[in-house]
Amino acid sequence: MDTLEKTLQFIESLGYPVVALCVLGVVSAILLYIVARSFKVEEDPRIDEVEKMLPGANCGGCGFAGCRALAEALVKNDDISKLYCPSCGSDGMKRICDYLGKSAPEHEPQVAVVRCGGTCEKRPRTNTFDGARSCAIASTLYVGESSCSYGCLGFGDCEVACTFGAIKVNPATGLAEVDEEKCTGCGACVKACPRMIIELRKKGIKGRRVFVSCVNKDKGAIARKSCSAACIACTKCAKACPFEAITIENNVAYIDYNKCRLCRKCVLECPTGAIVEVNFPPRKVVESQPEEPKTV
Repeated sequence: MDTLEKTLQFIESLGYPVVALCVLGVVSAILLYIVARSFKVEEDPRIDEVEKMLPGANCGGCGFAGCRALAEALVKNDDISKLYCPSCGSDGMKRICDYLGKSAPEHEPQVAVVRCGGTCEKRPRTNTFDGARSCAIASTLYVGESSCSYGCLGFGDCEVACTFGAIKVNPATGLAEVDEEKCTGCGACVKACPRMIIELRKKGIKGRRVFVSCVNKDKGAIARKSCSAACIACTKCAKACPFEAITIENNVAYIDYNKCRLCRKCVLECPTGAIVEVNFPPRKVVESQPEEPKTV
């Protein structure tokens, strides 16, 4: 009796509300456990395996929120022809397809290109930005540190967005530069650029590409005044292209990589050097032959 009386006295000292809350907590925990067991969704174990095959960068290049979401889609969908991880590339996707016993068409590898050739030398600075070093912020406030309102701002938003360290701002030129060996074509830098000067293009045979390194939509004289490497929409490149791969729209030329056959005739025709050729061997220098003396 003494023990019982002491227990009752202890309970009374704690207070019945505290004891009631403890009991309620235990009962709630038991109920939650029962509900969780009853409504537990069994997940396909292949999702975990596919997720391990993905890079885990969660770059968003596939169009999904992350690698886990893409793994679920790859496992659950019978038709995965529209699902592709650019960071994995064709070889990585082939391994996943082989594991799942599914087939998907191959995708040509892509690489990011910076369509701006306005280096510090070619695009003189007219002022200095003293605000936050962010392209997104600077682009909403003013044209930039030069008179070109279309070129690279050089504050590195693309560099921050790239999880693979494939794009860096060169302090000497003030332009973003892409390391094609590291670039996976995920498109994170494309989304991060407020000026929309970064574009994904086919990597090309042996990495060879030809593109217009300018997006300036000003008329020729104005564009040339702000940048000596600007496209002036002279149409010489379009006339020289035998494959009709070049179009002029909004005062700037554009090369369709699906039509381009890499003949490079447009490169020689461009008067400002706005058309860039990448990873081509050096051009052969044709020496002019001296004229033979005429006989009278």
